[in-house]
Amino acid sequence: MKRSVGEILGRAGIRIPLILWSIAVLYPIFWMFLGSFKSNAEIYRNPWGFPESFSWTNFTEAWTNFNIDTSVFNSLFVTVLGAFLTLALAVPTAYAIERLKFRGSNFLFMLYVSAMMIPMVLGWIPLFFLLMDFNLLNNLVGLSIVYAVSQLPFTIFVLTSFMSTIPKSLEESAAIDGLSPYGVLLKVITPLSMSGIITVTIMNAIQFWNEYFMALIFLQSKDKYTLALAIDYISSEAEYTNAWGTLFASLVIAIVPVIILYAIFQQRISKGMTEGAIKG
Repeated sequence: MKRSVGEILGRAGIRIPLILWSIAVLYPIFWMFLGSFKSNAEIYRNPWGFPESFSWTNFTEAWTNFNIDTSVFNSLFVTVLGAFLTLALAVPTAYAIERLKFRGSNFLFMLYVSAMMIPMVLGWIPLFFLLMDFNLLNNLVGLSIVYAVSQLPFTIFVLTSFMSTIPKSLEESAAIDGLSPYGVLLKVITPLSMSGIITVTIMNAIQFWNEYFMALIFLQSKDKYTLALAIDYISSEAEYTNAWGTLFASLVIAIVPVIILYAIFQQRISKGMTEGAIKG
């Protein structure tokens, strides 16, 4: 009896703080969703209650009057292009470092790993002038390239851990069958590393979608604003126009795709990170 009581108390001691923490994290998000369906008068009159009627007016205003539609497209563009460029650079680099042993390959790998420790903020000023020299400042393609380079060390680090445990006999068999090194990479290594590739792609995409500071530095015109910059602009406008419902609606538009993406691939992300940790 004492043992069962002790087990109950032990589990309660673990679960109660987790439940309280979950409530503390989820309630502001729930409150934001409710606020997106309220008018400004409702928000001031009953900020913590349910809306009297669920209206889509705030979403319509955010989508049209504050050009959230353009910002969503811009964020989608830099996210997809940045994730694609990251993979295009990281997959062959990770394969070359892990499989094609050459003089300096270990040093190159340690260089990428050490780059993960360097704060990205240290490179913002040089990147600003570099993009200016290449006429890529205030350009979504230029921002996508910066995003890809910023996540390259992390992506290579994860992918090398997956590729390290692929049996070399598979590559040798493919080479005997006539596949070139590029064919081995595309038809053997890449499919077997798909779990890691999907994991880093999702994590990079979420990072690019939510990124704010580099977009603020490298983009100037409003028609190039990503979603994070557009929401910041609406936030500053809300202080003077009381467009709090529109701000909440904009936040919902920004957060829903991330929640859906993570909910769909949550198990794969957890599995991929666990496998990467074990393989590394």
